[in-house]
Amino acid sequence: MKLVLISDTHNQHKPLAISECDILIHAGDFTSRGEENRTMEFLEWFEAQTQAKHRIFISGNHDFLAERDPQKFKELINLYAPSCVYLEDQSVTIDGYKIHGSPISPFFHSWAFNRYRGSEIQKHWDMIPSDTEILITHSPILGYGDVLSQYGSEPGKNIGCADLLNTVDVRLKNLKLIVTAHIHEGSGVYAHGNIIVVNAAVLDERYRMKNPPRIINLPDKT
Repeated sequence: MKLVLISDTHNQHKPLAISECDILIHAGDFTSRGEENRTMEFLEWFEAQTQAKHRIFISGNHDFLAERDPQKFKELINLYAPSCVYLEDQSVTIDGYKIHGSPISPFFHSWAFNRYRGSEIQKHWDMIPSDTEILITHSPILGYGDVLSQYGSEPGKNIGCADLLNTVDVRLKNLKLIVTAHIHEGSGVYAHGNIIVVNAAVLDERYRMKNPPRIINLPDKT
């Protein structure tokens, strides 16, 4: 099964070349400030990527509309991306793989879908089914693609989620792939034991297009 992974497009999705694949995943931050017109533009584009048999996406900390007006956001999805799958602390099974998605990330300057570390954010990680095989989270797990560059507010700091990492290690024993986003400069492919970890950001820390879509192949199940 071929997966194409992208994230943090921030309205710059149109130049991306998406190859044929089984699943296209966008791990959040498809807009800059959650503008309704920009959200609509992304949804139209995502729906049009029919070279992907399945298209799955989550929101990120920039996608304010999804959190502030979920009813409007749902209406836009139904109008402009009806064949796509949006996950917000929800799961879906595609081609035999159990997939869970969450837009949540640790609190950072009161952006969308921010939760305080500890018990508040853990409530969301507790929603992840134990048999999840592909996990999509806007927040990186601690230590993987989560280091701020010199342009960040705290250069050199790992700001991934320790609570999420602990959840992965303690409970999610079937994980094959984690798709994350949020920290542009952390874009890349990593390994956490036998789990593939991908920060799928396509823009760099200065919001310039830098990275191509990441391609990951998993064994077919069906």
